[in-house]
Amino acid sequence: MESRFRRVFDPDNLWWSFLARGVDLVGLSLAWGFLCIPILTFGPATSALYYTVVKCFRQKEKNTFAIFWRAFRGNLKQGIKATLITVPVMLLLIFGYGVMKENWGSEFGAVMFVAYDIALVVPLGILCWLFPLLGRFDAPLGHSLKTAAMLTFRHLPSTVIVVLLTVETFVSLIEKWWPVFFAPTLWVLLESLFMERIFPKYLTEPEIEKMNLTSETPVEE
Repeated sequence: MESRFRRVFDPDNLWWSFLARGVDLVGLSLAWGFLCIPILTFGPATSALYYTVVKCFRQKEKNTFAIFWRAFRGNLKQGIKATLITVPVMLLLIFGYGVMKENWGSEFGAVMFVAYDIALVVPLGILCWLFPLLGRFDAPLGHSLKTAAMLTFRHLPSTVIVVLLTVETFVSLIEKWWPVFFAPTLWVLLESLFMERIFPKYLTEPEIEKMNLTSETPVEE
């Protein structure tokens, strides 16, 4: 009887593990949403979310929220710089999308609208790669941007899928309020399925081992 009681309340029990993952999923999503409210902190919050999801959901590390907070602080300066680049680019892309949509009525306008949507894959793809790179690796922002551009073109099929995931996630967050409880974490987790199999192709064996095993948060120099 006592052993059965202990099994029920064992933290490694399947039920408690499932419950803990649910708490992590909702808690990280809400923490990300809250930290994105000032807009400037979108970058470090997104980088920290990606890093934490990889460490805790994929590599089964514990202390989820401590890891998230350390990652957020460690990427704060770099992430804010990246946000200052991202926001004007996004506003310009959204403006262009609106202009193209207004001219949808004509045949030429429809062709241009479709061409613009296809062309959006490149800038959106670079931004989708940028924040995971900032979260996973300790490198200057300029180097991360170049790497993000390289990965966008070199792994175009994965980039297209990641861009579609990102667009659908943000559309759902804008149109409704309740996906904020789970969508951000699921979005990043799905992203990681593509990105984490690609990153090791550009690393040495010691770098791969460090990336997979270390629990230390990258700290900006």
